[in-house]
Amino acid sequence: MGEKFRRSGRKSSAARVRDVAPLVRFSHHMGMDNIFDRRVSDAHIARINRLRADTKPLWGKMNAAQMLAHVAKPYEMVCDPHYARTHKRPPVIVRFLLKTFLKPIVVGEKPYAKNSRTAPEFIVADERDIEVERRRLIAYINQVQAWGASHFDGKDNHSFGVMTAQEWNNLFAKHLEHHLAQFGV
Repeated sequence: MGEKFRRSGRKSSAARVRDVAPLVRFSHHMGMDNIFDRRVSDAHIARINRLRADTKPLWGKMNAAQMLAHVAKPYEMVCDPHYARTHKRPPVIVRFLLKTFLKPIVVGEKPYAKNSRTAPEFIVADERDIEVERRRLIAYINQVQAWGASHFDGKDNHSFGVMTAQEWNNLFAKHLEHHLAQFGV
């Protein structure tokens, strides 16, 4: 069962009721899927497995293999033990601007617009092998799910600084949903 988040240690009556029912959504006030819930991870993986090399996007320029590589980028930040050594952290002023203006868009509940601008380091323009990218993304999803929400609460993000588990969840879930919908799966 996925973990829920409360700002205080006290449970409301609604929270006690939610404890009884199996949860797929991350919390009652957010519409984001809870990527820390095994059933949600399995549903995302099933959708990823429906992609084929010739699956065409409903919008955008990436092919299916490039999209899988692109979606894996945020997971690399936390799953690749060498990420911090191989990716230069943005300067302090840039991080401040990213945290102030971009972070609310990235981790908020509002879906991304079609054909939104992509950060240069997240662009995947070279050809990729869909099976390699599929296996890599699924491994990342499984790793994040296995670590669970507590691993991410207070975890530093390369660009946005320290984030809550809810913010990490929204980043992963929203980005994945946007691109799976882009390819109609």
